[in-house]
Amino acid sequence: MDLAEIKSFMPHREPMLLIEHAEITGEGEAYATYRIKEDEFFTRGHFPGNPIVPGVILCEIMAQSCAVSVKDFIPGHMTLYAGIDKVRFKNAVKPGDLCEVTTKFVSRRGPLFFFNAKLEVDGKLCCKGELSFALVPVPAEEKQ
Repeated sequence: MDLAEIKSFMPHREPMLLIEHAEITGEGEAYATYRIKEDEFFTRGHFPGNPIVPGVILCEIMAQSCAVSVKDFIPGHMTLYAGIDKVRFKNAVKPGDLCEVTTKFVSRRGPLFFFNAKLEVDGKLCCKGELSFALVPVPAEEKQ
């Protein structure tokens, strides 16, 4: 999927749309990428002279990547975090790095979706965790 197709189902937009390419690789599995740009708002002050992508942004990249495998459920909904569990940060991610995210759908309970995800750069694990989000219907007046 290219950026145009991703935008057809994802409610996020720049500067918070944090996947650029995605594909469904198997039943409940997806792969997505995002290259960290030199001028990202989240690295400008984190840290001057040594920019590092904040962990919360890595989690957001993983969460958006998880949504790819359930894209058919998203139209008309907002994707809202429900939980971030067992997250571990292993290596720093910096501007210029290509984040490669692999996700695995674990289960669903009503509007809640549960996933395992990992984010790598150049084959090195940078972040992993268990993520969950809720699909919340967008009120009719907000859809216009």
